[in-house]
Amino acid sequence: MSAVFALVIFPGGVFILLAGMLYEWVDRKLVARFQNRVGPRWFQPLADTVKLLAKEEVVPDGVNAQLFVVLPVIALAGALTAVLYVPVFGLAPSFSFSGDLIVTIYMLSLLTLCMGLAGANTLNRFSLLGATRTLTQLFSYEAPFLLALLGPAIVAGSWRISTIADYAAGHWLILTQPIGFAVALIGLMGKLELPPFDAPEAETEIVAGALTEYSGRGLALFHLGKGVELVVGLTLVAAFYLGGVTNPLWFAVKTLALLVGLAGVQTLLTRLRIDQTVGLWWRYGALLVLVQFLALILWEGVIA
Repeated sequence: MSAVFALVIFPGGVFILLAGMLYEWVDRKLVARFQNRVGPRWFQPLADTVKLLAKEEVVPDGVNAQLFVVLPVIALAGALTAVLYVPVFGLAPSFSFSGDLIVTIYMLSLLTLCMGLAGANTLNRFSLLGATRTLTQLFSYEAPFLLALLGPAIVAGSWRISTIADYAAGHWLILTQPIGFAVALIGLMGKLELPPFDAPEAETEIVAGALTEYSGRGLALFHLGKGVELVVGLTLVAAFYLGGVTNPLWFAVKTLALLVGLAGVQTLLTRLRIDQTVGLWWRYGALLVLVQFLALILWEGVIA
């Protein structure tokens, strides 16, 4: 019974969905205040979700109806599965095994893959263009994001998230691996298509990108998946680079501090073209992390 409660209510399931909405609201509110706007009220993400879930889901002509309906479910399920292996809000993960870091990273990629397939499944020109941009950006940001999280794993000597977090508790790796920290945050923004890396869903160019044809429940599930992925991504970066997992309150402060930084970047920079977000980042993001790997290896050799 306790295991079911942990999966469905707390710390998984309902709790993580509400946490995703909370982080979404904080992000939107911060960006609004930085731009001298009022921003949404605290219940706006919840109200939007309830409204979308209550609306009719229109399946457009010319699509595979089963694929159209099931892709949002798979996207949210992948994000929620990643929560099982992550110390959300400083709490012990529900499951842990050797190599769960790799599984978690690829579970986080499932949302983007589903969005790309959702756009490619329709005949809408905006959806098709958005799907192309979504998948192109995924391939460009996935490798640097993966490499940035592998840096702490290498120095900790483990692929288990809990072991890496325990090692990081005594080492603020942001001081020894600053490039990996920056690349991880930028890679997370690219995965979530946050400004200035929002070319795949640029509303002034291609309406809503890959999700242009989605409404009702499908759109709500995709948005919930993004909220969950935001929480998981910030949790991984905070646990690996900002002193590991301590008490839940202090850990929540760390993740919110990272969110303030993301909001600041969104406010300061304008949208980048898809060729800028792909070409520059793929070329230099991964290269910078590899240079840091080389420096770590050389340093370990000197110490030895």
